[in-house]
Amino acid sequence: MKKIIAAITCFSALLTGPAYAEVERTTANNGQLVMEDVPPIPEQIARDLRRYQNVRSASFLAWTPTADGLYVSTRFGDVAQVHKVSAPGGARTQLTFFDEPVRSVQSRPGDSALSFTMDTGGNENTQIYLLEPGSGEEAKLLTDGEALNGSAVWDQAGERIAYRSTRRNGASNDIWIMDVDKPDEAKMVFASPDGTYWYPIDFSADGRFLLFANLVGNADSRIHLLDLASGEHQMLAGDPKNPSSNAGVGFDETGQGFWYTTDMAGDFRQLAWQSLEVGDEPMFITADIPWHVDGVRLSEDRGRIAFAVNENGFSQLYLLDSAKKRYKAVKNMPVGVLISMGFSPDNKQLALTLNTPNTPSDTFVLELGRKATSYGDLTRWTFSEVGGLDTAGFIEPELISYPTFDSGKGGPDAIPAWLYKPKGEGPFPVIISIHGGPEAQARPYFSSTYQLWLETLGAAVLVPNVRGSNGYGKAYMGMDNGFKREDSVRDIGALLDWIATQEDLDTERVAVFGGSYGGYMVLASAVHYSDRLKAAVDIVGISNFVTFLENTKDYRRDHRRAEYGDERDPDMRAHLQAISPLNSVEKIQVPMFVVQGENDPRVPVSEAVQIVAALRDQGQPVWYMNALNEGHGYRKKENRDIYQQATVLFFQQFLLSN
Repeated sequence: MKKIIAAITCFSALLTGPAYAEVERTTANNGQLVMEDVPPIPEQIARDLRRYQNVRSASFLAWTPTADGLYVSTRFGDVAQVHKVSAPGGARTQLTFFDEPVRSVQSRPGDSALSFTMDTGGNENTQIYLLEPGSGEEAKLLTDGEALNGSAVWDQAGERIAYRSTRRNGASNDIWIMDVDKPDEAKMVFASPDGTYWYPIDFSADGRFLLFANLVGNADSRIHLLDLASGEHQMLAGDPKNPSSNAGVGFDETGQGFWYTTDMAGDFRQLAWQSLEVGDEPMFITADIPWHVDGVRLSEDRGRIAFAVNENGFSQLYLLDSAKKRYKAVKNMPVGVLISMGFSPDNKQLALTLNTPNTPSDTFVLELGRKATSYGDLTRWTFSEVGGLDTAGFIEPELISYPTFDSGKGGPDAIPAWLYKPKGEGPFPVIISIHGGPEAQARPYFSSTYQLWLETLGAAVLVPNVRGSNGYGKAYMGMDNGFKREDSVRDIGALLDWIATQEDLDTERVAVFGGSYGGYMVLASAVHYSDRLKAAVDIVGISNFVTFLENTKDYRRDHRRAEYGDERDPDMRAHLQAISPLNSVEKIQVPMFVVQGENDPRVPVSEAVQIVAALRDQGQPVWYMNALNEGHGYRKKENRDIYQQATVLFFQQFLLSN
């Protein structure tokens, strides 16, 4: 570990707390990673984890303009950058060389240039850049360099981008348009009237109109049409009085209608088409599919649509004839999760990022036939490194379900969860990994972290989709809203009950682990179930909902209020205080590891600082790690490596001990 950490050890007096009157602080990575009361990590742990920490992926970003190659995101240094691949299995040629991860890459129509976004130190104040691959020139900064600028879409002529920006006041997500050759003349074309989240979707073929959306909350989003000449706009889909989730795809091939997904007609999101005429009713294309449509892409000529359906966590790909509005399932695909996709400029191929329980995300290409729904072979273009590990021996998850406290009483019939179980005989210690969101969904993704725990700790991993999770219909997703927030925590209690019925799982050795909202769930579980837990790991978690809502960045506050409740309302404020773990910290009686990024705009560092101080004040064992150059989660490999090693050490000391 001496090779990894340049330890500068000092002792600083804490405010109170007899057992933690002094804090041992060490730093790593040129002082950017600060650790308090984290013991030195044995060299053996670093060696055991090294192969798992060198797993890579290669996710599709965009096509080259002549469809003779692909741009992918992969990491050969410390963070993910843009690479070009010119043939199946070909070498990845690196095109960007920044200290920060490159994101949201878009091809400029009819040109070889790429637009992309990048922030600094995880602060999420993303800027938009323009890069000409192979020119030898540096990427050109297009935006102001200060505000949050993102969600960029190109017009079909390749001249302008529409994007959202907080440039006006730092709080509102407004719509701006820029001629990329004249970035200084960018102008705001729509000002957010209420501070909620607005973003562009698509330009019309003639460039006169812009589809854009308003994300009020995760169960309430609306699609609008903006006349760029007059500035007039109208709502096409959504109803404030009867909220539904509506996500735009783009204009159709005629320019007289548009495609989008919506759950206005049922519990699941369906693919729909609708005329641009105000008041026209939508046509629900996938009404016979009882699952969420969760990914849709239009071909360049808008004659085809590719869409994915989330079938109990796994992806099923479909191709649709946009004129006839008929679709067909693509068979013989790898069983896993479809992450991203995009049609080639000549409309003859479809690039896909696929992730399976045994393989990290890699890029594949599906050959397309003459008919809109016909297809040919699927070819793998990238073969990501897995640190020399034998992925054939990786543990695949089993989908299980368990009853909860109100099953049969108006609550969900059962809670779904993924169970990864080590080889051999139990009883195995258990790590419950809780996703964030809260509207995210645990799916059967490849996870080197879970495989690492299975192998090095001999622990089973349980990944539940408690109420409030996405993928199971809007009714299920809304079951934890407002005053029902702690019902999702009670689902963890029900999972502990289920573990106790399994002979090969050790109910005496259970830990909880989670990030963001999952971090709140970890803290809340420790409040309610400390007598049934051995350890807890909270990553960028919410410790007090009121201070979180008051301190999260202005541009996202109203969106979060729609999910958690408005802290300005006296009744809701009292409820949020009552369920906040910080206000019941005396009930937390398990060792805690708190992980944070200093620049986190979502869950501010103050949420971690206050829970760590409160735990130490009562003499509770707590490790604390804070990366000064990270935000909402660790994206730099050097930080992520040490955090993963420290997590294994924490579990060794507190979960595996008797």
